[in-house]
Amino acid sequence: MDKVVTAEQALTGIAEGASLAVGGFGLCGIPTTLIETLYQLGVGDLRVVSNNCGVDDWGLGILLAARRISRVTGSYVGENKEFARQYLGGELEVELCPQGTLAERLRAGGCGIPAFFTPAGVGSQIADGGLPWRYAADGSVAVASPPKETREFGGIAHVLEEAIITDFALVSAAKGDRHGNLVFEKSAQNFNPLCAMAGRITVAEVQELVEPGELDPAEVHLPGVFVQRVVHAPNLEKRIEKTTVTEVGR
Repeated sequence: MDKVVTAEQALTGIAEGASLAVGGFGLCGIPTTLIETLYQLGVGDLRVVSNNCGVDDWGLGILLAARRISRVTGSYVGENKEFARQYLGGELEVELCPQGTLAERLRAGGCGIPAFFTPAGVGSQIADGGLPWRYAADGSVAVASPPKETREFGGIAHVLEEAIITDFALVSAAKGDRHGNLVFEKSAQNFNPLCAMAGRITVAEVQELVEPGELDPAEVHLPGVFVQRVVHAPNLEKRIEKTTVTEVGR
């Protein structure tokens, strides 16, 4: 089945209030073309699950600055000043999650596992509850995280974490074929495959599009069964969060 469509066709069905799992690690491997197209479509009230929320002028930060995102589930938010402003000002709901737990929650969603126990977060507000999800305008906590079930296994306390399943997943791959089989480059493997698994409808933008059969099965990181739509995006602009340079001669 040929799954290749335009970026606009690929995002058909994303409506106000939709939940999205968005791949990428920092600005590495983010679905730039799909994010830009989603911005142009003007859809809002989005509930995003992603390792981070881009930077102020790139990646998911574009949607955030336009007030298109109402809730974020993530593990790292340190490179976006607008994110911090909206969160502390009570304009954005944020569920912070340990990075490994977030990865496993996405994987579990794709594997049909409804929940799992992990020792990560035991003894903290992650397990005990009370982590601020949303602030009020006066700085008080308007919505706090609920306490989670804990249980001992082998004498070690664990906390119950629920799987994540989203309406859509947007991911970026270095290479893919028309059937949706994907290959990711280096650090882009960290969250893209997991987000792709968690989406009910997964859209993958690929830099290099090849014909079915051209990919060695041994190099495929994510099989096409998890991908419903493919967008060819060969000329992606890539950025990094911070540029550090050294003056020549020093």
